[in-house]
Amino acid sequence: MNAPLSPFLPFTRPSIDEETIAAVADVLRSGWITTGPRCSELEAALSARYGGRPVRLASSATAALGIALRVAGIGAGDEVITTPLSWVATANVVLEVGATPVFVDVDAATRNIDLEQAAAAVTPRTRALLPVDLAGLPVDRDRLHALAARHGLRVIEDAAQSMGARWRAREIGSFGDLVSFSFHPNKNMTSIEGGCLVMNDEAEARRFEKLRLQGVTRHADGGMDVDVLGGKSNLTDVAAAVGLGQLRHLDAFNARRHQLARRYFERFPRALGFELPVADFEQSNWHMFQPLLPAGSDRGRFIEAMRAEGIGVGVHYPALHLFTLYRARGHREGQFPHAEDIGRRTVTLPLFPAMADADVDRVCAALERVLRRGGA
Repeated sequence: MNAPLSPFLPFTRPSIDEETIAAVADVLRSGWITTGPRCSELEAALSARYGGRPVRLASSATAALGIALRVAGIGAGDEVITTPLSWVATANVVLEVGATPVFVDVDAATRNIDLEQAAAAVTPRTRALLPVDLAGLPVDRDRLHALAARHGLRVIEDAAQSMGARWRAREIGSFGDLVSFSFHPNKNMTSIEGGCLVMNDEAEARRFEKLRLQGVTRHADGGMDVDVLGGKSNLTDVAAAVGLGQLRHLDAFNARRHQLARRYFERFPRALGFELPVADFEQSNWHMFQPLLPAGSDRGRFIEAMRAEGIGVGVHYPALHLFTLYRARGHREGQFPHAEDIGRRTVTLPLFPAMADADVDRVCAALERVLRRGGA
């Protein structure tokens, strides 16, 4: 399927069709290029996908996640239990609202937050759980929500990577508490930059709208009021036009990702000593394909050698508690051994809908050449 890509194969690339490009041109010609009718249309389409739950757009998933914390009433003195194996924004937004991110290690197989350790980390100051679906593989939603219910906690899902993923046949976002998605260019659908939050009711949606744009409430007579400190996190109609085009293809995109992931499992040179991800084809959306390098490998050398082969490799993600910002807050090496090991050895191989089957074969052949000649 598809013609092989050449000469350089990046680890990701968005697929944007001519109809979507034309829709962007229409928005530019309309004169209404900031938040407007296309944003409303995309919010309505997403709401319909998630069973009528209210959905509001934001300029990024980071912004949506930060507003979600404020919608949930999380602030100074509160604790939020989360994972150290994620993009650093997951923890940064907790700090930004004045709360404390409490890290627990990940499960070595799924690479998602270890819910048994999360349960042990609950204190009287814990207000929320903030799990991440790493690479689009969902956290166990049954155990997650049972834990939250047991302690009266909010659940703020960092589902940035899991657009179209499912838990027990139910699409992520169609149930649960507060669910944030990303539309960054490397995600399964994009609006160039952008994200959204799925909420429980219109009261939460109205609060989100105010926090998204300076706390403003507009009145029918042209007046306005500001009763809460908001920021500026609104999405543009230009971005929403891209998002609408992408949403139409999301299921096909994800189906192709599944096909490519299956081929990786079929063709991967297993004798090289990599550790492959969980082969979940019922629930994951296969946002990324991430094997772990053999123990003791030099990842920088491996990435350079693969680039010389014409193959792009990403790293998602280093264990974030080892960044200077979080070391300064008392974190240290050895606290979360699974996250640290995965963070040191993970590599993101090319996986995106425009790839051909032959591109997967090309990656696997390059892996074998690089590892056998000691390029890692």
